[in-house]
Amino acid sequence: MISPNRIVLVRHGETDGRSSTRYFGATDVRLSDLGRAQMRQAANRVPGDAFPLVLSSPLSRAWESAQLIAPPSGEVRLLDELREIHFGEWEGLTAEEIQARDPMRFEDWRARRPGFEYPGGERRADFDARIERAVLGMLASPVFSLLVVAHKGVIRTIVRRVAGEDLPEGLPELGAVVQLTRDVNRRWFVGRRTSDPEESCSLGRC
Repeated sequence: MISPNRIVLVRHGETDGRSSTRYFGATDVRLSDLGRAQMRQAANRVPGDAFPLVLSSPLSRAWESAQLIAPPSGEVRLLDELREIHFGEWEGLTAEEIQARDPMRFEDWRARRPGFEYPGGERRADFDARIERAVLGMLASPVFSLLVVAHKGVIRTIVRRVAGEDLPEGLPELGAVVQLTRDVNRRWFVGRRTSDPEESCSLGRC
């Protein structure tokens, strides 16, 4: 039975609302001109498979990114489970604005204290549960290679669930490409077996 041996994860590009500095989760902001340029660059770093199936978050910044990097023959399928977490009262704010408005919860968040939840936002357990549903669907897909376009928190959670690893703090950046590969023992790992340092960096192995 065919199943994925490679999952290529791409974070969407910069947005009109500046996702590089503001926390947009459920807020639907579109790609900026810079974001479109980032995705054209990302397309050059995506390994050259046909990718018969491309999965994307339904939020504009993700599906527009998917359209820019998907191969002409690929089907782009929107998957609701790939939405970013809802930041609640913190939606659209910068870290500095959050700290000024909600200093105690900001410290809990930065310290990763147990039990922290975004005020008025999506519960972490609910977010993890829907990403788990997405992952199970990915692993059951009848394709060898899968391209997924989504958000920072979503990609970090998929990597943790599939490969059992945490990406370095702050990654993936906007427009970044991270590859998950399954070895001969059917174990997943982050990156590729490559001697090319530049290629390794583009896949999250800097």
